[in-house]
Amino acid sequence: MRKSNQSAKVAEPSLHRLRCAIYTRKSTEEGLDQEFNSLDAQREAAEAFIQSQRREGWIALPELYDDGGFTGANMDRPALKRLLQAVEARELDCVVVYKVDRLSRSLLDFTRMLSVFEKHNVSFVAVTQQFNTSTSLGRLTLNILLSFAQFERELIGERTRDKMSAARRKGKWVGGYSMLGYDIDPAGGRLLVNEEEAKQVRPRLRPARDCPARQIPVVLRGAVAVTEREQIPG
Repeated sequence: MRKSNQSAKVAEPSLHRLRCAIYTRKSTEEGLDQEFNSLDAQREAAEAFIQSQRREGWIALPELYDDGGFTGANMDRPALKRLLQAVEARELDCVVVYKVDRLSRSLLDFTRMLSVFEKHNVSFVAVTQQFNTSTSLGRLTLNILLSFAQFERELIGERTRDKMSAARRKGKWVGGYSMLGYDIDPAGGRLLVNEEEAKQVRPRLRPARDCPARQIPVVLRGAVAVTEREQIPG
């Protein structure tokens, strides 16, 4: 029995193409004007990871989803909004980031985005942390990491508030609107007395110096109310 001269063709399984969108973010605009900045570094790392998965059908989409100078504490970011619109339009299959906190530092916001991803069968991958939300363990680990990210954010907020309080105690101006009787120093960092307005303020505050401590808030509120009425044009 002779064998066929035709070579047998081995059917290769067709890989399912996984369209990957890369999202990058930097909290400040510092350094974004450099030739190779943080956003470029994040994208390069994500592209290298996707390239390593090319045998699984992974491909990087050309669209850029870069948010430079936007905080991760909320979802008010233009590139993120475009990314979510693409997810809802089923234009991608996977969202790839450099680290989890690049997508969000808010556990609540991240949970909301995950629900949108799952609803549209979109997976989420963090390159440097090797997490994939297609597994229950990956989702658990991501939630743990985001809890620490939120904890760190709250610590930063506490340190900032403590620093501002210390500056106020030293008589320094830390921003906001100037009060009646003061002008903001053009050089910054302090308030300057406005003598014209001070003539209105001093008589109102003088009674507070001689009253008991617990009555001071009442006296000051009354002084503010009187001053506001006098400023209303009649």
